[in-house]
Amino acid sequence: MPEYLIFFNQQWVPDYPEGDWPEIGKTSRAVVAEIQEAGELVYAGGLEETAALAHADYDNGESIVTDGPYVETKEWLGGLTIVDVPDDDRARYWASRIAVGCRWPQEVRKVKPGSARG
Repeated sequence: MPEYLIFFNQQWVPDYPEGDWPEIGKTSRAVVAEIQEAGELVYAGGLEETAALAHADYDNGESIVTDGPYVETKEWLGGLTIVDVPDDDRARYWASRIAVGCRWPQEVRKVKPGSARG
């Protein structure tokens, strides 16, 4: 079955009151549990809201890993879910369920066939 990446950028997350976060965490984890129960979860997780850990680049046959500089960007990845589902409609379904659970937008993209998997 094809895999799909469902993700959000941190800047898409509204400024909810502190008291809303426990319920948002509960509902978003419940959706991930549904995906897992359906046997369609590959991975789900949020990312730390800190600067990137490192920058890896390629230069003239060499790998260069540094603490910066980073590409200037106004948006960065906040979290992701990878699902293994039969078709686009099922991927859209899970993206919509995650959006409701988290209360912010999600984007869904198909992983290229033949991509490496651990």
